[in-house]
Amino acid sequence: MHRLCRKEVLVVVVVGLSCLVAQVIPDTDKSKGAAGTSSSGDADKNKNKENLKSAKLPPCAACKTLVESFQKGIESTARGKFEGGDSAWEAEKMVSYKKSEVRLIEIQEKMCKDVERGQKQCEAGAEAHEGLLEDWWFREQETQPDLHTWLCIDTLRVCCPANHYGPRCLPCKGGIDNPCSGNGKCKGAGTRKGSGDCSCNPGYKGDMCDSCSYGYYEAYKDDTKLLCEECHKSCNGPCSGPGQKSCVACKAGWLMDTEKGCLDVNECAFNKSPCKRSQFCVNNEGTYTCLECDKACNGCTGDGPDMCEKCAEGHVLDKDMCVDNSAQARDKHMTFARYVTYAGLTLATCIILQKNTVIAAIVGLSVAVYISFSEYYLKDTTAPPVTPQLPPSMFSSHDMND
Repeated sequence: MHRLCRKEVLVVVVVGLSCLVAQVIPDTDKSKGAAGTSSSGDADKNKNKENLKSAKLPPCAACKTLVESFQKGIESTARGKFEGGDSAWEAEKMVSYKKSEVRLIEIQEKMCKDVERGQKQCEAGAEAHEGLLEDWWFREQETQPDLHTWLCIDTLRVCCPANHYGPRCLPCKGGIDNPCSGNGKCKGAGTRKGSGDCSCNPGYKGDMCDSCSYGYYEAYKDDTKLLCEECHKSCNGPCSGPGQKSCVACKAGWLMDTEKGCLDVNECAFNKSPCKRSQFCVNNEGTYTCLECDKACNGCTGDGPDMCEKCAEGHVLDKDMCVDNSAQARDKHMTFARYVTYAGLTLATCIILQKNTVIAAIVGLSVAVYISFSEYYLKDTTAPPVTPQLPPSMFSSHDMND
């Protein structure tokens, strides 16, 4: 008996440990999976950061990045050492600190730390041009306060002044004050690269971006400024002004009217609908959309079960609306079963009446009360309303022009 009890206890312990191990292992796997996913995400982020840091910028952009980082160092050390205290002492010390070697070292220590794209290139540039930065700091700062102009344009010659381009820093087309007529960008502006040609904004064309492109019209023009606006959406090609009256020709889905210009064609008003039998048409400007009929309909003229041409199978017309007839069929079946039950009870009463009048009277009275109560309850209980479901077309549509 003792041996049996020990064996039972041992079995219980083994089973319990097995359950515990089975519970712990999946949790461990999940945690490993979560950790693996997290590690993978962190690795991707770190990889992206490293890629940004290692990115190679064009010479002018790299120089600009270096100068911007140096300028931020100047701003961050402007009053870093002297806040609060004797104002006269602060003013005296600030003059000596303003252009001191101590401040320059502080700036250089922080250089390129805040750069995300091209950080390694910035650090290499800071090391390569350390002597030039020191020359500007101690000797040229007074006469050449713009570090970008002194370093990137005049000294290293990797950039050009604004609205200049190319190795010789020539002026952009249209002049440095209003290149490309103000309606485009000069290719290579500010760098030693590029052709100086104009890349026009949408709606403009020409070597100087001084005319309106196809599908646009002159909304305003004077000696220095040109404003081009897009033609009306109904226009097929050029136009003479705003609105649909100015169109030279109309796009498909629009019809030219001599007085009103391009008018929208109502495709849904055609004798033959452009949509399928199970869809109805909705007119849009220049096009149309086909939406699915309600599921209660077999053909329709609009949305909802009250717009059906015919009712679909399993639905009947009730008060000008197609409704599911399954509830009505179920009510008829239940009514038939109920009256059959009443008839059976009445027949049983008649059989009992032949053997015992008293019992038959009691059973008959009970049947009468049961029937009366049932009919009264069913009469006063209203059936739940049948709510028509919204058609899928209320949430998605398919443009038949696609």
